[in-house]
Amino acid sequence: MLHFKRLAPLANRVLVRKAEPLQKTKGGIIIADVAKHEQFFGEVVQTGPGLLLNNGVFRENVVKVGQTVLLPGYSGQKIKLADENEYYLYRDDDVIGVLEDPAKI
Repeated sequence: MLHFKRLAPLANRVLVRKAEPLQKTKGGIIIADVAKHEQFFGEVVQTGPGLLLNNGVFRENVVKVGQTVLLPGYSGQKIKLADENEYYLYRDDDVIGVLEDPAKI
């Protein structure tokens, strides 16, 4: 655990708090701990400014703070800050997509 309160990502990095595993199904059945799966989506907590490309053009990060994003299952650096929450650091390019609530579309 890092004893720091905040992490400011650099370049094209994105800090994500993964969603909590479901505790109950929609029908009200409680899910046992062994049956819970790692969640591959979460909320963007902080982003870096972007990336300077080889041709000298600056590209801002595509994802923004507050968005819910779909994450790959193979990457991401796990980080635990002083607030005891687990966060994951990804590259902006590694984020698969942005999830949107169908009720808001």
